[in-house]
Amino acid sequence: MNFEDIEQVAVLGAGNMGHGIAEVAALAGYDVTMRDIKEEFVDDGYENIEWSLGKLAESGQISDEEADAALDRVEPLVDFEPAVAEADVVIEAVPERMDIKKDVYGELEEYAPDEAIVATNTSSLSITELSEVTERPEQFCGMHFFNPPVRMALVEVIRGEHTADETLDAIEELAEAFDKTPVRVRKDSPGFIVNRVLVPQMNEACWLVHDDVATVAEVDSTTSFDMGLPMGAFELGDQVGHDVTLHVLEYLHEVLGDAYEPCPLLEEKVDAEELGKKTGKGFYDYEDGGVEIPADEGRDDVEARLLAVMANEVGKLVENDVAPVSDIDEAMMLGAGFPEGPGKRADAYGPDDLVETLESVHEETGAARYEVSEGLRAAAEEGGFYGDDDEGETVEYDQIVVETDGAVGHVELDRPARMNTITVQMIDEIDAALDQFDADEEIRAVLLEGAGDRAFSAGFDAASAAPGSGLEASEMSRKGQRVFGRLEEVGMPVVAAIDGYCLGGGMELATAADMRIASESGQFGQPEHNLGLLPGWGGTQRLKHVVGEGRAKEIIFTAKNDYDPETMADYGFVNEVVSPDEYDDRKWELARDLAGGPPIAQKLTKRAMLAGRDDTDAGLEYEASAFGQLFTTDDVWEGLAAFQQDREPEFEGE
Repeated sequence: MNFEDIEQVAVLGAGNMGHGIAEVAALAGYDVTMRDIKEEFVDDGYENIEWSLGKLAESGQISDEEADAALDRVEPLVDFEPAVAEADVVIEAVPERMDIKKDVYGELEEYAPDEAIVATNTSSLSITELSEVTERPEQFCGMHFFNPPVRMALVEVIRGEHTADETLDAIEELAEAFDKTPVRVRKDSPGFIVNRVLVPQMNEACWLVHDDVATVAEVDSTTSFDMGLPMGAFELGDQVGHDVTLHVLEYLHEVLGDAYEPCPLLEEKVDAEELGKKTGKGFYDYEDGGVEIPADEGRDDVEARLLAVMANEVGKLVENDVAPVSDIDEAMMLGAGFPEGPGKRADAYGPDDLVETLESVHEETGAARYEVSEGLRAAAEEGGFYGDDDEGETVEYDQIVVETDGAVGHVELDRPARMNTITVQMIDEIDAALDQFDADEEIRAVLLEGAGDRAFSAGFDAASAAPGSGLEASEMSRKGQRVFGRLEEVGMPVVAAIDGYCLGGGMELATAADMRIASESGQFGQPEHNLGLLPGWGGTQRLKHVVGEGRAKEIIFTAKNDYDPETMADYGFVNEVVSPDEYDDRKWELARDLAGGPPIAQKLTKRAMLAGRDDTDAGLEYEASAFGQLFTTDDVWEGLAAFQQDREPEFEGE
């Protein structure tokens, strides 16, 4: 089965994952049958799809007509035969138990077309073992979506021992058609990528508390504030459900051995039916205040231990050729919301130090989970998972200029002869510059601009890269999306200073900044439609959040390249328009003013806004938690004291 031949998708299971996958497929234009064992299950799933599509239309992400059309493409069924009889791809999303899945495949073989591909949404079970129940193991693979499928970008595409390359290629292309980012798991390894890294870290958090090394508050303060993860480790466990985490751990323990022994504290929570948010209580009590994480109780030794455990799992995955470190990092950022991948984070921390941490704890406890993997040892010997490319301050930049001016990190796109057009190399260099600023505690704001006075950036330099295939072009798009997205995620304000042309990919880069200042000579536009293209570095998504969907469609569909700064200020894109004489002074004044602000509050504000971009309730929950956390910081008391004393505050980020 080739991707081009896929027209109908069958989803087996109408629960949270099943109806979510069915909705994603229908939104992508596929005819979908959604089957479950009882009419009430199917009806509930269908009603959830209808509700979700309504929410997407209500928020302006799709039109009412698109919502209706997607719902019309979904056919809910209980009878097995009509559900799969004409399917080109069958995605199984039944409960995460080997026996249940195997029973389903027996019935599937009776009715599904011989050429149909079968993909399982399992999060950890063996693809090979499941495939061997079928008569088509070469047409069987893993297609692991993340919850909720409508919002989460990652799909792990997993090879079983018998899976044909053609099957993996077709499913990867299908995932892209679903507007998802596929990451290939090269070997059938328990937990695949995200669960294999994340679940041992959550288990280690439990061991730290169980062994009286740290408290829940100290662990979550460390993970949420010091490590910058989207949630505290215990907060995440409460969200996932401790029964789910324990189930994955038990499977890892059974298949891989004592390194994955579940912590008794986790087992106690499950036995007490304190499963987390879904039962009203886990490590936090959701009927009595919910999550409260102090911002100032993080500990260096806790961070070292948690990072060492994650890096050790990365080492095992790389060592066993399950995935390269770059794919692991991408999967963790997309599937777990990490601000950067554990491989890059381990390199920044120092693999030698992480090896030493594991060896020390292993000597103290004798526990198998602290045995250092050969992959991590090799990374330490080679100067990091990514090699010894960035020792100290020896990062080499060719197409950008990176400087620091006090608390401001300055990035200048440095191709003035080509109007600072963006290349793939420049994107990589911007990524490296953000790494540099992240590692420098003195940097508290970023100023981004173009060299010369002709252009901030006139867009993508098409002559610098001619993708040989649609897949290569998609990879280039994803790289730009990820790196530009870091400007939104980095825990400090980012100012784009715009003089001259700001077009195409250059405007997409500016859109990712927090604020934009323009000289009167600025000129804006997204002219991609004139080339038969679309903004491919996040522009179709970010621009509508800045100027509203109506204005975003106007800018993209008209493909004009002569919007003036005053118009863009009226649209809400430009925050400030200044004369050429004032431009240089004002851009630095703004950046330095922002750098003098409260860094913890600024970081949490950006995260709250991102969390609520597509889910207001999630944003409000983060906001309330962050508001309480800020009252534990020195910065708040400094701000209050400065206000009372009528002076400028001196925030220290503490």
